[in-house]
Amino acid sequence: MPKALPDDKLNCAQELRMDWEPPKPKSTGLAVGEDLSALSVAELDERIANFKAEIARTEAAKAEKQRHNSAADALFGKKG
Repeated sequence: MPKALPDDKLNCAQELRMDWEPPKPKSTGLAVGEDLSALSVAELDERIANFKAEIARTEAAKAEKQRHNSAADALFGKKG
């Protein structure tokens, strides 16, 4: 029977392992166009709240990119 590696060597071996598959994006559990007929009112309320939170997050990311673009335009001049 092969000898087991000590924990420190095992951790090192695991760290050296390469993943050739890119990481999969995390699912938000939200999908546009899903059948809503089986959902309760509470589940629909939760779904609406989740979509509103995602919209707010998306708008914040957009605003940050716009600030970044404005700063770059001010520094380097607007292109195009």
